[in-house]
This record gives sequence, C-alpha cells and structure tokens, in this order.
Amino acid sequence: MSRVAFVGIGKMGLGMAGRLLAAGHDLTVFNRTAAKAGPIVQLGARSAASPREACEGAEAVFSMTAHDTSSRSVWLGPDGILEASLAPGSFAVECSTLSHGWVMELAGQAAARGLRYIDAPVTGLPDDAAAGALTLLVGASADDLQAARGLLGAISHSVIHFGPVGAGTAYKLIINLIGAVQIASAAEGLALAARAGLDPRVVADAIAGSQAASPQVVRNTRRMVDGDHHRDVVFTPALRLKDVEYGLRLAGTLDIRAPFGELAADMLRRLCELGLDGENESTIIHIFTSGRAVQYRHSPQQTGKVP
Repeated sequence: MSRVAFVGIGKMGLGMAGRLLAAGHDLTVFNRTAAKAGPIVQLGARSAASPREACEGAEAVFSMTAHDTSSRSVWLGPDGILEASLAPGSFAVECSTLSHGWVMELAGQAAARGLRYIDAPVTGLPDDAAAGALTLLVGASADDLQAARGLLGAISHSVIHFGPVGAGTAYKLIINLIGAVQIASAAEGLALAARAGLDPRVVADAIAGSQAASPQVVRNTRRMVDGDHHRDVVFTPALRLKDVEYGLRLAGTLDIRAPFGELAADMLRRLCELGLDGENESTIIHIFTSGRAVQYRHSPQQTGKVP
C-alpha cells in the first residue's frame, strides 16, 4: 500500500479519505479547520498541522477544496504541498472543481517538480464519496492514468478519461454549467405550474418520469416543492455560482457564447445578494415566488466572457 496525503476534509473529502484508509493506505490528512478531520483521525489517519507536513514523503497527494483560492493556497502557499519532499514520480491528484486556467498552471508547477499530475474532478454526492461510488472525470496522460488506477479505484466506481490534463476540468465545468441551467429552468417551470393552478407535487412527480428529468432536476424540484432548502444542504448557490463563473470564463477563452449560462449566473448572484448563498441550491425557486423578478444584466449579444 502507498503513503497517501489528503488535503481538504470537507463533506466530500471526508468520504474520499475514508475510502483510501479502508483500502489500507497509510494516510495523513490536513484540513484548515482541524476538528473536521476528527472522524477520519479516529479511524486511524494522522492529522498534520500544514499541507506541507501532511505531504512529507507521500507517494500520492489528493486535494479537495472549494475553489481556486483555496487550491492555490494549499498547493503553493507557505507550507504548501509543493514545499514538501515528494519523490519524483509521485502523484498529484486534484479532485476539486477549479477554473481551467488554474488547473493548467498548477499542472505545470507540479510537472516542474517531477510530479505526475492527475486532473480528476468528481461527480457524485457525499454519500457516494463515502461509498467509493464517485465517477472521476480525468485529464491525464494515458501512462499516468494507468499507473494511478489502483489509487483512483479506492475512491470511485468509474473513471472517464477525457484526454490530457485539463480535459477533465473542462468537462466538469461544462456539465455543471448545464446543471445550473437545468435547475433554474426547473424552478421557472414549477413556478409557472403553480400559477396555472397545478398541484406542485403532482408536477414534480410527473417531471421525474418525463423527458426533462435528470438526477439534478428530480432532486431539486422535489426539494423546491417541500421548501426544504435549509437541512442537509448538498450544494449551495455560492458553490454553483463559482462553477458557473469558471465555466463562463472557459467559454470566453474559447470564444463561445453562453447566454443561458449567463442568465443562470444572474439568478445565482441574486440569491447570494439576498443572503441565501449557504442554503441548498433548490432555493432558486425563491427568485420566481418572492416577487423579486430577475433583471437580466447580460444581453443576448454577449460572448459569455466574464471578468
């Protein structure tokens, strides 16, 4: 088994780290809020005081943080991962959903230190992470991916190889952009159904068996009907907005218009402005039921470029 470090023990990271530990790997973890690593430490992992300390002598490093800023901090900050003594050929596995530009920069930094970088954002919920049932969306060289499959198999049931480094992140941003549009459209449809006098529960059940169904639409429309946005938060408007903005940034660099994504981003920004950024993203129904119509800030002529 390998010496493995895991940096970022949040809702997803906790389950992923647990799978690595269960697979018999010698695991050291770091989390900015150390108490959150308590459950995995009780199972046998070691806790480190910094990313650098966690990664000393590791053969593979996994990272799962919220955004570019936190990722940059744990990899390149003082006492960051890349300050550790990592043997050439060690794996650097970044599982966070990040901007494409930062992933490519980080991959270059890792390669300069002789590390094998695996671009591996995930799809799945915290329960899937704990069960080892995530799907990994991988960008890596074929040789590096083959060499890392044993490690990756501990945290996933499926690995989809999209191409070289950056390809996995590109796909993740695309699919999360699509998801944001789907959820916003579903909220619009539910509000319209209610105004037309339809029973929202019947509508949500019908949507679940319709051509418009997707796991995200089904999950969120049912929570919209229940008004259940506060408990067991799966994904927040703030995190969804971050992903959409990264996706729009990628679209801009590729000179692709993304007007539907821009409209979804406007709705998510409004939720954050209203102080709903920490609730479940199903709270987007609030935009259509609160009397606060969204004033769209982007014209159809725009290219999808963001600052």
